[in-house]
Amino acid sequence: MASGIRLIAGLGNPGARYQATRHNAGFWFADALAQSLGGQFKVSSRFFGELCEAALSGETFWIIKPDVFMNRSGQALAALAGFYKIPVEQILVVHDELDLPPGSARLKQGGGHGGHNGLRSIIDSLGSSDFARVRIGIGHPGHRDLVTDYVLSKPPQEELQVIEEAIAAALAVVPELLAGDMQRAIHRLHSSNE
Repeated sequence: MASGIRLIAGLGNPGARYQATRHNAGFWFADALAQSLGGQFKVSSRFFGELCEAALSGETFWIIKPDVFMNRSGQALAALAGFYKIPVEQILVVHDELDLPPGSARLKQGGGHGGHNGLRSIIDSLGSSDFARVRIGIGHPGHRDLVTDYVLSKPPQEELQVIEEAIAAALAVVPELLAGDMQRAIHRLHSSNE
């Protein structure tokens, strides 16, 4: 069995004006995870983000929300993973996903960036795309010219509710991810939001 996840990064843009926007679904996940474990985020200039040390089922791990903009997310992950010698396979990145409908969440190991600036930055900074990802569906506005405004706007309440349900489903498989049981986590998550 592979070693489990030791670093969970939720992606988003820093600052109050972006807090409730679709592009910050990764931050919403990170906040919900820390809150569920009674953890507190502390600003860390060394790691370019807000950092929370957490423990679950005897496994200690880090949760980070980079406080650089999305297209520089890799700077925070590379600094933290480098300092604590966390291999890329033990990193989980949680991000918004245009290609999935709101209310769905998908988990996978490795892959490309799919045009997502946060993933592009992380792949460039880590020199690898072998990290795990939780993709939180936010839906697509229908045309690529509308994407920027769409991801940087707030979802309506009904949409937010199903996104939060997808985040809750993804949170439920964190114990399997920490234990290194990726296949079981994938099966559980994908069958929970068919």
